[in-house]
Amino acid sequence: MTRTTHLRHGTTRLRRPARAALIVALMAVVVVVGARAQAPATAWAIRGARVHTVSGPVIENATVVIADGRILSVGATAPVPAGAEIIDGKGLEVSPGFFDAMSQIGLTEIGAASATNDVTEVGAFTPQIDAATAIHPATEHIPVARVNGITHAVAAPGAGGGGPVIGGQASAIHLDGWTIEEMLLRRSVGMVVSWPTVGGRTFDTSTFTLRTRPYREARDEQARQVRELARWIADARDYRAARLAGGDRVERNSKLEALAPVVAGERPWLVRADRERDIRDAVAFFVDTHKQKMVLVGAAEAWKVAAWLADKQVPVILGPTQALPTSDDDPYDTTMSAPGLLHKAGVTFALSTYSSSDARNLPYEIGTAVGFGLPRDVALKAITLAPATILGLDGQVGSIEPGKVANLVVTRGDPLEIRSAITHVFIKGVPVPLTSRHTELYEKYRNRPRPMTR
Repeated sequence: MTRTTHLRHGTTRLRRPARAALIVALMAVVVVVGARAQAPATAWAIRGARVHTVSGPVIENATVVIADGRILSVGATAPVPAGAEIIDGKGLEVSPGFFDAMSQIGLTEIGAASATNDVTEVGAFTPQIDAATAIHPATEHIPVARVNGITHAVAAPGAGGGGPVIGGQASAIHLDGWTIEEMLLRRSVGMVVSWPTVGGRTFDTSTFTLRTRPYREARDEQARQVRELARWIADARDYRAARLAGGDRVERNSKLEALAPVVAGERPWLVRADRERDIRDAVAFFVDTHKQKMVLVGAAEAWKVAAWLADKQVPVILGPTQALPTSDDDPYDTTMSAPGLLHKAGVTFALSTYSSSDARNLPYEIGTAVGFGLPRDVALKAITLAPATILGLDGQVGSIEPGKVANLVVTRGDPLEIRSAITHVFIKGVPVPLTSRHTELYEKYRNRPRPMTR
């Protein structure tokens, strides 16, 4: 029984054990009340905005409701759940988050510092490489891209070209999270291949210099690599059949294990080829000869064979438009006109940056193509739903539909216009801060002290 000491003036003082218990109880109440007051919203409603669903028509004066990380509803009469945080969408436009479908983001930090580059692995055939294991979640490039509306991306080993023949597995990630497990959208979306070319120059390891190879030597090396690629496909098919028949009795091979779902058609080959001749050879090899599922990536000269690619039903992930043509004889606007030419030919295509530092420019890259004949709605689709469809992720991202992950970008103005301002970015239904190293440096030097005057 708790004792009390009676003092004058009618006051009562609790003994020490009782006082301690009371303090603990009061602290618990404060913590609970504070937690309730500071609990982040789990539901959001962007009300009265212009909504680019991409999978359907643009909806004027619409409401997008987000709950538990996903899009709950969208429409002019979408109900807003009780307790949802309201964003006034008047004068704003809502689009699906932008998707950089072939990038190096998270795999490289500083191009000139080799210790920060993990894009390629040693060896010519490395299918066991998993890009997700090398992604650096704290890279400075992610906030920079995110501030410009890029909410998810594919980190691809050897995405820039010039790497191993089989570079490894590309990983799709959300551009937010402390760990790669938090960021993963899908660990493997395809197997990256750099199609062997007849290169005229090679690196001489004995002299550490570049030397020009005779054409016949270069051609023979290219043919040897293509034969080796065919052997890997055949071995992977045999390995898969043996594993299905014999199970654990078949010795495991990590390289063939990685190739098994690709040769079975569960994932595509992401084949980098730029020249017209290489594009034709790669499609003939993968589609015609080996009956494989293929996505053409890079594809600088795909515009020259656009009708043929449409007939072959080979999807394309183009490189940036703000680049020089591959040949001095090509028109100056080749890269800018290419998306429009592929669209007119009926090719399913997306556009990507193949970069880490330039990933932020993705909406402007495709926006440039609008000025050279690409319809505006097709341009927005090329960096949202089209890449998601090509890579088999359209059930999760790419459009504003109920049930999909709430990766959204809210702009004041056209989402592809460089002068438009981004007001909100949502990743997995959570608004992310619109800050990056770029904005921090801007604020730092904008607020620097005025120089002293004498």
